[in-house]
Amino acid sequence: MTKKNPPCPISGLYAITHDTLDTADLLHKTRQVLQGGAQVLQYRNKLADTKLQFTQAAALRELTQEFHCLFIVNDDVELAQRVDADGVHLGGEDGSVAAARVLLSDDKFIGVSCYNRLSLAQQAEQEGADYVAFGSFFASQVKPHAPVASLDLLQQARRELALPIVAIGGITLENAPSLFAAGADAVAVISAVFAVPDGQAAARQFANLS
Repeated sequence: MTKKNPPCPISGLYAITHDTLDTADLLHKTRQVLQGGAQVLQYRNKLADTKLQFTQAAALRELTQEFHCLFIVNDDVELAQRVDADGVHLGGEDGSVAAARVLLSDDKFIGVSCYNRLSLAQQAEQEGADYVAFGSFFASQVKPHAPVASLDLLQQARRELALPIVAIGGITLENAPSLFAAGADAVAVISAVFAVPDGQAAARQFANLS
């Protein structure tokens, strides 16, 4: 696989979109979050059908280009390819890194959810992933039954992995500093920036932590 240059820019605030069928609302709130300084935006919408997902992802692709923000599509490699996203994020049942790389060029980024298992992250690194994500570190409204990850795991992963590490799950402005201190390069948040009255202010506060 061709080495990327510069290195994978996964850092700071990694914002993940909220589930909504209202594209105008999605774009409005996302603009606020990007204005606040999100470095990465992941499109995730479990409510939308395939047609709406394409419409929303294409619109977000344009918006993230305006703000020079990395744009990642959750789960769907083909959608990422269709809208020329910067990459894709794969869950445990979304296929392998190798299969995703067949559809995505070497300059695209592939992230992998590793839950609370360092072995999954080590495997992802060997397969050519560009970053890994661990969580849930705290109780999550979006995924209340997600596996629980510990700060000790994060610290061990930081020692053993060369890849950027994303922390996810119930992250707030109050607990995010502990994740950065333990070795996270980025914190992934949904509710803390999309379900607040002022997404721009919340995003700016997160961006200033890293």
